[in-house]
Amino acid sequence: MSFQIPEGLMVSVSGVRGRVGESLTPDVVTRFTAALGAYLRDASARSPRVVLGRDSRTSGPLLARAASAALEGVGCHVIDLGMVPTPTALLAISHHDAVGGVIVTASHNPVEWNALKLASGQAMFLDAEEALAMRAYLDRPIPWQPWDRIGGREVDEDAARRHIDRILSLPYLDVPALRQRRFVVALDCIRGAGAVTLPTLLEELGCQVHGINLDPDGRFPRPPEPVAANLGELEAVVREAGADVGLATDPDADRLSLVDERGRAPGEDYTLALAARLVLRHRSGPVVTNLSTSRVVEDVAANAGVPSHRAAVGEINVARRMQSEGAVVGGEGNGGVILPDVQLTRDAHVAAALTLQLMLETGQTMSELVGAAPRYSIVKATAPRGRGDLDLAYRRIEEAMDVQVSDRQDGLWLGWPEARRWLHFRPSGTEPIVRLIAEAPEEEEARRLVEAAQAELDRLERE
Repeated sequence: MSFQIPEGLMVSVSGVRGRVGESLTPDVVTRFTAALGAYLRDASARSPRVVLGRDSRTSGPLLARAASAALEGVGCHVIDLGMVPTPTALLAISHHDAVGGVIVTASHNPVEWNALKLASGQAMFLDAEEALAMRAYLDRPIPWQPWDRIGGREVDEDAARRHIDRILSLPYLDVPALRQRRFVVALDCIRGAGAVTLPTLLEELGCQVHGINLDPDGRFPRPPEPVAANLGELEAVVREAGADVGLATDPDADRLSLVDERGRAPGEDYTLALAARLVLRHRSGPVVTNLSTSRVVEDVAANAGVPSHRAAVGEINVARRMQSEGAVVGGEGNGGVILPDVQLTRDAHVAAALTLQLMLETGQTMSELVGAAPRYSIVKATAPRGRGDLDLAYRRIEEAMDVQVSDRQDGLWLGWPEARRWLHFRPSGTEPIVRLIAEAPEEEEARRLVEAAQAELDRLERE
């Protein structure tokens, strides 16, 4: 008998997420984690070691215990990292030569949510093919092992230190010069897992840290997504401390947003743009981002004389495209920077270090760095995902607009390169909504594109 996905549980390529106690329960965690463990055990010739980590959410310890029991029960050996950032956990997969990993985190979702991020032995989240193979195990009886074949469990307390050391060893960083410069940094870790690593990393880079929300108790004082609208408290700290820059993470510290020295958040798209600018000062090569990322990243690549490519939204999609293109840097416009020199996953620690190095090398303030880039306006909106046929909406919108570029790899992406405009219209993989994002030199232009897409959604609902 097939496993019935609970109503409200969001199942994406690399994991599942839902509201704790409703769609996401210890039973659901057990079922999915046992399926992953059995899949990883069967698919690998290596010893079935699986890394387990979690963020600071109050539901994390409970769900992590359920995940550990399920993995051990199907014969895997669990390496428990405790509370660590997601990129720290993925780095540990490679360190331990594990067959995969489970990170209990709902990333940017509200506090009542939690999730499982499922990773392979490549220290990357499952791709579409791997996820399909894993989910086939959901429809089979759980292969619980007898007493003499159950897995064990060990604790790894050094994963955070290894991650910090990996960042400090990056060839792009002049650590002695950074320590001498002594940047003043305001840091907001939203009481999340980044508090385990980021204050130490910044201090070892010589920064004077003025931190807020550094107690990782999972009781988020602001909405978890580090978008500009949610960073008012950090902006105030920057101004009060006279900081050179403000840094804000999401709960699992794979995304980073910036605040300039005037106490203004320019928007999370600039994180990748500035990180890419630093990398391309040292090394030439392609840049990859997703379809919903600002053109500022393409502009950085163009100025460096290197190609840029857009992949479907989702970290694994960007990472796979980076592999195929041989990209030297990439990521997503939500503040997620991927640096292959460390690993193919988004990492707020990498983003922070590269940003500080760029400020050091150029001698420019954060506001000067942002001000030197072309300005665009991004308009974002969401709508409930109704019962209408989105493919029909895509066709109608495409037919109604005189487009120059059309891309269907992830919903519908329409581009007008000469006018420096684009529209992206896609169903969310993490929430039951449709996302509409448009960018143009002027806000009114972008708003009209979003309104046109919203009108088509409304029309479908009425039919």
